Amino acid sequence: MSSSYDVRFQKTYVYRGARKTTYWIRWTVAGRPFKEAFANDALADSFRSELKRAASRGEAFDTTTGRPVSMKRAKETVGWYTFACSYVDMKWPAAAATSRRGIAEALTTATTALLSGRKGKPDDKAIRSALFNWAFNMSRRGSAPQEVVKVLSWIERNTRDVAELEDAEVLRATLNTVASKLDGTPAAATVVNRKRAVLFNALDYAVEKRLLEANPIPLLKWSPPKAEREIDPRVVANPVQARTLLTEVRNVRRAGPHLAACYALTYHAGLRPEEAVNLRRRNLTLPATGEPDDTWGELHLERAAPHAGSRWTDSGAIRDERALKHRPDRAVRPVPVPPELVAILRAHLEEFGTDDDGRLFRGERGSPVPVRLYGLVWRTARERVFTTEVAAGPLARRPYDLRHACVSTWLNAGVEPTRVAEWAGHSVEVLYRVYAKCLHGGDEAAKRKIMEAMR
Repeated sequence: MSSSYDVRFQKTYVYRGARKTTYWIRWTVAGRPFKEAFANDALADSFRSELKRAASRGEAFDTTTGRPVSMKRAKETVGWYTFACSYVDMKWPAAAATSRRGIAEALTTATTALLSGRKGKPDDKAIRSALFNWAFNMSRRGSAPQEVVKVLSWIERNTRDVAELEDAEVLRATLNTVASKLDGTPAAATVVNRKRAVLFNALDYAVEKRLLEANPIPLLKWSPPKAEREIDPRVVANPVQARTLLTEVRNVRRAGPHLAACYALTYHAGLRPEEAVNLRRRNLTLPATGEPDDTWGELHLERAAPHAGSRWTDSGAIRDERALKHRPDRAVRPVPVPPELVAILRAHLEEFGTDDDGRLFRGERGSPVPVRLYGLVWRTARERVFTTEVAAGPLARRPYDLRHACVSTWLNAGVEPTRVAEWAGHSVEVLYRVYAKCLHGGDEAAKRKIMEAMR
């Protein structure tokens, strides 16, 4: 903010219109003219006197607003819906497709809490659909069908002003909505924290746009739920369980045989699912034919393709190809390929080959692997392998749990944490925090030490 002490006042200008008279206070700061209108001379004189007292005290004036630095400028009145759309448009170009979707989800929830009208209110489901699928999707907003336009028009007329979020009760009610599911029960801590982060960032943008004096969230006595950062050891499959599941995947018609090696990459090499489905032939370095069966290979990961949905990607593809997680755009992550996985990958290449781009795994119609198909194959294999009681539990509930099993195995085998962190693609700090409960044997060793000391 630039300021100046060069302040000059001009005579009050009175405009006598046909319907009302307006009193204009005029002054300059560093030669830049400013003016403010008032409905009567008393208000005008009061404002002018306040400006002159600030100048006589030697106070600097803001060259942007024309006001003393101690005087808060009246905030512009903007409805939440209008502001939220502008926030989406600001974030959209540089945001990943998954981030775009997350922003839309958070703003949809917050907007439903900031509706102020009742008359003519559309159905709640129609409101959420219009916001999530159209209003908060910059590429689709302009092509919304007429029935959606009507819903959005009602929303625009019936949302609170952004400035009302400075009211503690309004903000608290909004955060409570963010923290709840549609049925009123508490939402998962990770979901709540993700949505709160979007709302926090949006209110920072409101401050930047001078719609708020400061972000009100840190001032509110409201604590988000604590997200569980450690892996539940119950989800980690042992080698027999994991291999049994991988074998059964091949028996799941029709996509199972083709995707079996994809799940194997997550278990034997610790790849994230979005890294495994995007693997190409050029990323593989496999032992040459004739080398011993116990020879290791290596992966050189370049890109990942998380599922976002075609509505959120610039290309219209269901997966958004991006840099590796927590890595710069052109970073490459090496990962060792054990002999068992080498054999699986060779068999896959021999049976299925690759597509024209060298990609190992494809959907049934040659497209990137759909997330629903990927999850369906895994659930089917799991239900076939496990008893009803085990299947109802957390053991290997998601394909991602194969990655947890892999990293836990590396750590328990005694591989140094720095190397495991490099292979897995995150920091040593995260490695210990996330996998602390999966390090087996530590308790028993500690108990033996205590027993020795007690003797």
